[in-house]
Amino acid sequence: MRGTFAFLLTLALAAAAGSAQTRPSKTLDMYFLDMEGGHSTLYVSPSGESLLLDTGSPGGRDVARIMAVLEAAGVKQIDHMVSTHYHGDHVGGLEELASKIPIKHYIDHGATSEPKEMVPGFQKMYAELYSKAKHTVVKPGDTIPFAGLTVTVVTSHGEVLKTPLPGGGKPNPECAGFVPRDESRVDPDNPMSVGIVIDYGKFRTINLGDVTWNKEKELMCPNNPIGTVDLYLTSHHGIDQSGSPALVHALQPRVAIMHNGTRKGGPPQTMRILHTSPGLEDIWQLHWAYAGGLEYNSPALFIANMDDNATMADVLLGPPGRGPGGPGGPGGGRGGHTGPAFWIKASAEPDGTFSVTNTRNNFTKIYTARK
Repeated sequence: MRGTFAFLLTLALAAAAGSAQTRPSKTLDMYFLDMEGGHSTLYVSPSGESLLLDTGSPGGRDVARIMAVLEAAGVKQIDHMVSTHYHGDHVGGLEELASKIPIKHYIDHGATSEPKEMVPGFQKMYAELYSKAKHTVVKPGDTIPFAGLTVTVVTSHGEVLKTPLPGGGKPNPECAGFVPRDESRVDPDNPMSVGIVIDYGKFRTINLGDVTWNKEKELMCPNNPIGTVDLYLTSHHGIDQSGSPALVHALQPRVAIMHNGTRKGGPPQTMRILHTSPGLEDIWQLHWAYAGGLEYNSPALFIANMDDNATMADVLLGPPGRGPGGPGGPGGGRGGHTGPAFWIKASAEPDGTFSVTNTRNNFTKIYTARK
């Protein structure tokens, strides 16, 4: 009898161990990829479903980086492929990516608003891709089916969310001091960007693509329809055409992640708005931003990709206009760096607790749930 009991106990423990090994993760995992100032972010639900926003630039480099992250995340297919808008640094890698991994659902804001394609032949190629899969043109208020989470479209094709989300709808005091910009020279597809808010239990994050400064006012004023977020991906790579106080200060993020390049994103204005945002705890950056200098960049622990010491010294100590920024100095252009391309990973739990990890140094910080 004792032997039979021991045998049954062993079987039970083995079954429990097998169940623990195959049970899906209970976290929403977010991967912010280094596209050298372009954009691609991967979201993986607790059940393993995947949603990819944008595919970076053409040329193979960015697709190779996306594939490396997909492998690290255990993703075998893209369940939802969101193209925020049709600029080369956002959709340039789509055709090559589609040749390497199955894509089940294509999502976008509809036809391009620009008379000349930034990626020649993209629209024809894209129509051929989505003709063989599911295709959805979204508008504000729509939800994207994503197991265990709520993904709400808040901007698309120049329109903005009108019906408040839970926790939203209150007057936005930052609207009173809003100063509009002259956006006559802004590429017209930027304000058309698909922007989303993802809710996982008590955790909330936002990704607005390249929505511009004036469009942020349309979204957030006079009332804030979103409420607050825990994690904010800086709008428009962290450049100063976006990221107004009316958006950032109203969202009150605990953490900002900047998908910048060495010479794209992170100028003083953007950094000052972030640093003065109520409740902000940390800014994580994909690159050390030349435009931010010593004054504004985060500590190296929070930066995924750092240039070598000689390059940094040349930027910091050289005369104005000199250095890897080229004509006009640091802050202009996109540029690149040498060495591996590290990403930033965030993982959220339904109680609102989340962690952020710099894969360059494996530094992780845990943010306990708001009370």
